[in-house]
Amino acid sequence: MKELFLEPALSGKLKCLFLFIAMVAVSSFAEGSPGASAFAPGLKLYVSTLGNDGWSGKLSQPNRNKTNGPFATIEKARDAIRLLKKQKKLPKGDVVVEIQGGLYELPGAIELGAEDGGSDALSRIVYLGEKGKAVRLSAGKKLSKWDLVTDEAVLSKFNSNARGKVYQSDLSAIGINDFGSPGGGGIELFFNDKPMWVSRYPNKGFVKITGLLNEVPVDVRGTKGDKTGKFIYEDQRINEWENEKDAWVDGYWFWDWAEQRHKISKIDTEKKIIEVVPPYHGYGYRLGQWFYGFNLLSEIDEPGEYYVDRERGVLYFYPPSDVTAGHAFVSINKNILNVREASFLTIQGLILEGSRETVVKMEACQDALLVGCTIRNSGDEGVTVHGGHRNGVVGCDIYNVGAGGIKIDAGDRKTLMPGECFADNNYIHEIARIKRVYFAGISLNGVGNRASHNLISQLPHFAIYFNGNDHVMEYNEISDVCYESNDAGAVYAGRNWTMRGNVIRYNYLHDISGFEQKGCVGVYLDDAFSGVDIIGNVFEKVTRAMMIGGGRDNNVLNNIFIDCVPSLHVDARGLGWMHEHPEEWIEEEKEKGTISGTAYNKPPYSTRYPKLINMINDEPKAPKGNVISNNICEGGAWDKNVGFWRTSIEDKARPYITMTDNVVAPNSAVKDSLSKGFVVANPLFANQKSPRDGKFQLDAGSPALKRGFQQVPYDKIGLYQHDNRASWPVLKK
Repeated sequence: MKELFLEPALSGKLKCLFLFIAMVAVSSFAEGSPGASAFAPGLKLYVSTLGNDGWSGKLSQPNRNKTNGPFATIEKARDAIRLLKKQKKLPKGDVVVEIQGGLYELPGAIELGAEDGGSDALSRIVYLGEKGKAVRLSAGKKLSKWDLVTDEAVLSKFNSNARGKVYQSDLSAIGINDFGSPGGGGIELFFNDKPMWVSRYPNKGFVKITGLLNEVPVDVRGTKGDKTGKFIYEDQRINEWENEKDAWVDGYWFWDWAEQRHKISKIDTEKKIIEVVPPYHGYGYRLGQWFYGFNLLSEIDEPGEYYVDRERGVLYFYPPSDVTAGHAFVSINKNILNVREASFLTIQGLILEGSRETVVKMEACQDALLVGCTIRNSGDEGVTVHGGHRNGVVGCDIYNVGAGGIKIDAGDRKTLMPGECFADNNYIHEIARIKRVYFAGISLNGVGNRASHNLISQLPHFAIYFNGNDHVMEYNEISDVCYESNDAGAVYAGRNWTMRGNVIRYNYLHDISGFEQKGCVGVYLDDAFSGVDIIGNVFEKVTRAMMIGGGRDNNVLNNIFIDCVPSLHVDARGLGWMHEHPEEWIEEEKEKGTISGTAYNKPPYSTRYPKLINMINDEPKAPKGNVISNNICEGGAWDKNVGFWRTSIEDKARPYITMTDNVVAPNSAVKDSLSKGFVVANPLFANQKSPRDGKFQLDAGSPALKRGFQQVPYDKIGLYQHDNRASWPVLKK
């Protein structure tokens, strides 16, 4: 899409109106997602747990004589379609493979390639779960035999309240010998559709580093620590881990946004020192940072905890309910579905679970859709879409996966050719169980992709991460994210001058405050990220709601800030502590004529983003060109240095900002009521007591409307009802 730049002569009111009109015109791909609820099958095949791969697959149930009926496996249905294609006997229309309700334990990942797609939009290949039935594709193995632990040597390690309640299952006896590492990617236990957790201490929360040895001191702008993986603890309980065979710790060792798992090398119980196995954490270790211990047999002390003795091949489990009556299984296979170079393919209405790694991988596909699926209980990412064109994840529920929800990487940054891939109408929650940071609910990479109408909540770190150009993030509801980290963003991008054209519009971000209520960011443009339009969003109870970290040419327009402390942050870090990075980019430009490897002053960049052309000669380290106009602030703070962050708009940055026609309520803290760029006045929400209940609409007499503010389309934000949705959750908004 073309960059939207504003002429200085335009008034704030006209600038806002111009942007809204222009934004409607860009990116036609962002208007809606293709549906997949109705098909016109030229051929229908069936797969069933009662099936047989020697049958025709054309009947939904076995016939009376058990001589014909559905297939037993998806692979057989796939191969039957391949054969029909080879014989040129495939009928016109969609080919639908209906998978009947039931549990399918897969021997390995289902592989679909170029030969397994359709020919066009009217002749798709569809793998469809039976309507109204639970169709479960599992990469795991069911555990049926459980024995109460009676071995005194094992029982003696348990807390008294766990003795007589812990069961064991012999994994080796049923052929499971590959357990993987506790550090990630290894075997996991699931019970009654939920992930159980590796035994840990404390059961919830963390313990703190209380001292360092300072063997290799580190000082990052006054923040001091030790590069060596040895640290002091006070909690006496940790002494009990001394004789554990395979003890691990997981923590935020130096920064509040960088986490890592370590195997414990040694515990000195007299000096209370934990030493971990290298490689040590890249940033080091710091006093007061938090961690917990896990993979500890002695810490099985509450229902839901388990431990795998990798030497003996035995799993110990303290079940939350009768283990013999429940459904327990362990993860075995790496993936469930690998799709490569397929076109016009739809996967719909399935439950996909139990993989150790990414559940669904789509690579170099075109017009491939994952629709209305439930993706859960896995050890890594939910869905990855790499390369290709117009691929989408639509109407899915993604939860309890080990890392990120949906990762899209499509489009060409060299040519700015868009990928036009999308994540639409998905409910993503309680993910990143293992990889806690930098694995977002949705990750957009490359060029020209979209995240829209998603509900994202209860994540330890980012909701949306974006990297690249011309992405659109719109109509999403985001809440309760970044709950285990600080100095993090619900929507985040960082450190690039050339990744422009991104749009964040009409999203509702609320109840986001960081770990220990220390604060995090709503939209975080970190380390000079530039050229983003932030338009028509609602931020409610978000600490440091909108942050421009030294970047340029960002437009913050027509947003609503409710009880945010502060609403705005703009700094000039490129002129101060972060000067090294822009200086590296400037030096690269002198030597190679590029910035971060991008030919910024040649087409297509010079034509798509004209402000880049002369940037290198226009105070490049300064936060120039940022526009903050036609926003509303109610409660909290507008630009005053309050709260944990202590900074809002840096004095060094103020001269570079264009700020006009903002309306700040009298109950909002401001640095100086006489400052330019805003008026102190009641914005007059239609529902004064609860703007949320009034859908954040303004009264017709609002001073903000008179200055050009446009009503936010709140009714369109979040999930929308559709037959394709996996479920219809209760919304928070």
